[in-house]
Amino acid sequence: MSEAQAVWPPQWAYVEGEPTLAGSYRQRPEEFVVDEVLGFTPEGEGEHLWVWVEKRGVTTPDLARLLAKRAEIAVRDVGFSGLKDRDGVTRQWLSLALPGRELAAGWDDGLAERGVQVLDARRHPRKLKRGVHRANRFSLRLRGEATAASATFERWQRRVAEGIPNYFGPQRFGPGGRNLQRAEALFARGWRKRDDPQGLLLSTARSYLFNEVLSARVADGSWCRAIAGDVFNLDGSNSRFAAETLDAALEARLASGDLHPTAMLWGVGRLESAGEVAERETRIANAHPTLRDGLEAAGARQARRPLRVRLADPEWRTTDDGVELSFTLPRGAFATALLRELFTDASLT
Repeated sequence: MSEAQAVWPPQWAYVEGEPTLAGSYRQRPEEFVVDEVLGFTPEGEGEHLWVWVEKRGVTTPDLARLLAKRAEIAVRDVGFSGLKDRDGVTRQWLSLALPGRELAAGWDDGLAERGVQVLDARRHPRKLKRGVHRANRFSLRLRGEATAASATFERWQRRVAEGIPNYFGPQRFGPGGRNLQRAEALFARGWRKRDDPQGLLLSTARSYLFNEVLSARVADGSWCRAIAGDVFNLDGSNSRFAAETLDAALEARLASGDLHPTAMLWGVGRLESAGEVAERETRIANAHPTLRDGLEAAGARQARRPLRVRLADPEWRTTDDGVELSFTLPRGAFATALLRELFTDASLT
C-alpha cells in the first residue's frame, strides 16, 4: 500500500504527547497573517522591479502568473523567494524583469478584485531567487477550549524555551496526502520536470521521508540532542558540520539553541551523517522504496534540514474569545508544526 493510500495523516510523534484539548485557527483570512522577512532592501535601481504584494485566496505561483500577464512578460521572468499559503493574508516580494522600460500607469488596476494589492515597488539589479528570504513573521488568531486552558499556555512556554520539531506541515502534502499520491504516481511513470515544473512533488516526497526520521527522533527524545554520527546546523545560517566527538561544549551549544541536529532530505549522493544516525536514515528511506527510488531517478541531490527550530520574538496575547500568537520562524519552517503541539484540530492534519 502506498503512503498516500494508508491512513492519513501519519501518526508523527509529539514532544509531549498528542494534545487532548481542541482549538481552531484560520477561520477567516485575517486570522492567519504572514509577512516575509527578506533580510535586505531592494537597492532602488536596476533591471528588475521588485513589488511588495499582499494577497489572499491566491497561491504564489498563481500570483506570479497574474503579475506576468499584467506586466506583459513571461512567467519565467517573475521571481519569488518563498511559497506562501493561499488561505490567509500573506505579504511577500516578487520581482518582474523590466529592462529598459516602466510599467504603464494603472497596470495593477483591478488586482484587488483578485485578492491582490501592490503595496510597494522598488528597482533592483537582480531577479529574486528562491529561498533567499531570511524568515517569516506569523500573526495568528486561535479559538476554542484549548486557548482558555493553562495547560496550553504552559505547552507554549515550553516550546518557546525548547524549540519545536521542524516538521513539514500538512500544506506540503495536500488534503488527505494528495500531493504524496501524485508524487508516487509520477515516480511510477518516471519523473520529468515538465510534469513537476516547480519541483513540488519532489519536495513532497523528500518532506515525507524527513518527517518520518524526525518523528522517530521525537519519539526517542533525540530531536534536540546529539547522537553519534549527527550533522549539526548553526542556528540562523546554512552552515553545518559533523562533530567527531560529542563533548560538554557541544551539548551546551545544543541546549542554548545555537546548534540543531539535522536529518536527510533524500536524494542522490552520500549521506553526510554517519554511524547510528546514517543507519536510521537509510533504514527509513529503504522502508519507502517508491519514494527513495523516485527521488534518486529524478536526480534530487542529498541535502539536510534542522530537526529543531526556535521561535523568535514570541508573543501570547489573551483576548475575549481566544488567543493571538505572534512569532517569527526561519524560512522553510511551518507554523502548523507549532500549532499541532498546542491543540488538536482537524485542519492541522
